[in-house]
Amino acid sequence: MSLTRTLVYTALAMLAFAGNSLLCRVALKHTSLDAASFTSIRLVSGALVLCLLVRMRRPGTPVGGNWLSAGALFAYAAGFSFAYLRLSAATGALLLFGAVQATMIGHGVWAGERLRPLQWAGLLVTLGGLVGLLLPGLSAPPLPSALLMLGAGVAWGMYSLRGKGAGDPLAVTAGNFLRAAPLALAVSVLLYPAISLDSAGLRYAVASGALTSGIGYAIWYSALPQLPSTAAATVQLSVPVLAALGGIVFLGETASLRLLLASVAVLGGIALVIWQKQRAAAD
Repeated sequence: MSLTRTLVYTALAMLAFAGNSLLCRVALKHTSLDAASFTSIRLVSGALVLCLLVRMRRPGTPVGGNWLSAGALFAYAAGFSFAYLRLSAATGALLLFGAVQATMIGHGVWAGERLRPLQWAGLLVTLGGLVGLLLPGLSAPPLPSALLMLGAGVAWGMYSLRGKGAGDPLAVTAGNFLRAAPLALAVSVLLYPAISLDSAGLRYAVASGALTSGIGYAIWYSALPQLPSTAAATVQLSVPVLAALGGIVFLGETASLRLLLASVAVLGGIALVIWQKQRAAAD
């Protein structure tokens, strides 16, 4: 794959990831669709598209995945949807990707990876940014929703860690979506009295599952082999910024000073950890 094509694919994938936040937020804010239904429709439509892509690319290829990874995928998708009932697109994306990166970095430390002083400083800055965002105040997000999104980020981080070396990424993801979909449908059944369907909301959920999740993940997996691991980690830090801009332009949301300062602290701290890791690998 050429450099230009890799860059285009990477940019499209980041737009897709930010689009997930915007589609979920607009579906839950501007339509009557409930969070459980959004999760179910997203996972079902994502599973269908991913399985179709696997079959189109290589007919007869079996899907992969496992139930533990599917459980982490479901926990991410459900926490993501229910958290966005009361979070802005920007705040949700910041909490999500902050928790994802912190989980993956924390796993490296737990596995014996040694951090340099500047990396520890970056982690402390990141933690301080998240704490500052969640402290009580007029512009602090609702704590239950924030904790749900942090939990979704931890689940997505665990899912990403489990996916390393698991085989064909597209086939594995398709299998995990297939397994996660019935878990989401079971939650919808349990919450049946609260189910509220809406035609516009259904379209947003299908777009989130089929386009920004299914096709977005496929594009990302096409670009990943061409990107150094550090670059792949760093570029994802653009997603909260893109989600914030999208929320302002398309949803009429406002960016508070607290959110701006927290974003600088969280994203800057994580970027410092990744940059120092790259320098350590080069030494």
